[in-house]
Amino acid sequence: MEQTRPVLWTKNFIILSSINFFLTLMFFLLNATIVLYAIDEFDATASMGGLVAGIFIIGTLLGRLITGLIMQSTGPKRILTIGLIFFTLTTLLYFIDYGITFLILTRFIHGFTLGIASTVIGTVVVFSLPASRKGEGIGYFSMAATLATGIGPFIGLYMTQHTGFDMIFSFCLLLGIVSLATAFFYNAPILKKIETKRVKFEFKLSSFIEPRALPISVIILLLAFCFSSILTYISIYAIEIDLGETASFFFVAYGAAVFISRLFTGRLMDKKGANVIMYPAFIIFGVGMFLLSSANNSGTFLLAAALIGLGFGNIQSASQVIAVNSVASNRVGIATATFLIFFEAGAGFGPYLLGLVIPATGYSALYSILGIIGVATSVLYYYLHGKKEHTYRMRAAESS
Repeated sequence: MEQTRPVLWTKNFIILSSINFFLTLMFFLLNATIVLYAIDEFDATASMGGLVAGIFIIGTLLGRLITGLIMQSTGPKRILTIGLIFFTLTTLLYFIDYGITFLILTRFIHGFTLGIASTVIGTVVVFSLPASRKGEGIGYFSMAATLATGIGPFIGLYMTQHTGFDMIFSFCLLLGIVSLATAFFYNAPILKKIETKRVKFEFKLSSFIEPRALPISVIILLLAFCFSSILTYISIYAIEIDLGETASFFFVAYGAAVFISRLFTGRLMDKKGANVIMYPAFIIFGVGMFLLSSANNSGTFLLAAALIGLGFGNIQSASQVIAVNSVASNRVGIATATFLIFFEAGAGFGPYLLGLVIPATGYSALYSILGIIGVATSVLYYYLHGKKEHTYRMRAAESS
């Protein structure tokens, strides 16, 4: 008799993926417009605008550190509700005009609340997935963020051209309310699985960072650093090469490529392991960056976007699976927080560091250099995880 496959698309999984989509959509929408808002409304300099954007990431990192810790003793159910409530309420602060300093404070608090909510969601979703389909499930879950990565900047840039910033903030407030309302339909049984695993807090590094998740977290930090050049500078580069009108469709092509590929890469990872996804993805990402550096027409520009999506998008989801599979179930919260902290550190601090290099290299050469770094990271991956992949798979199978 043929064995029935465990159910993947449960009510809880759909709800968590939906909330993840709304939160990520708001982040990327604001990320694409907040610097322009700071410059237009407060006459901020470019560096001050960068601080307005970057302080959000710092708040998110702090939120993740604290959340990964307190979930061990408090449990995620209460934290998720509180995080979403304050995330939504903080959006109201964007409507208050008390100057650039107040805006910076608002961004920090908003990032902090996002760090709380997204870390909880990223943790509990793992427990809603059957062990035999975990890679496939996280791949689908990550699609929500991938779609938001493409749709968010597109909506944001469109709204800046056709509406005012108050309308943008109103739309973000609506997304927050929808996220909170959706969370009320989430059932608690999955969360109890984590809540029963309470531990006594000790002030040491492992209370904040999961050591077993560090190797793959280093890999995602480097790739997120490279990818931050896309998030921050792609529109400027597009204008430089006379493709400004095509820039808004870059992330649409990126998101479409990731969405299609994750229909099968997660399942493939469950059957064959992470290496079969990771090594080709490093190469594809590098090729995409090289192609971007030499793009001179819309077709090449969007093809580069698709290749970068196939590469980075699948590295991101596969790396998260590796991170959570490397630890016991009671450490999944810390492992998830560790992975996301390193990811956002690369994506958050990358733009500032790369901005120091751009005057010397220009955008085209920068993307070539980052393509080389992306491919070279595959060697580091081999030593940090790839050659031990079989051992990790055996350990994960025994603990499931």
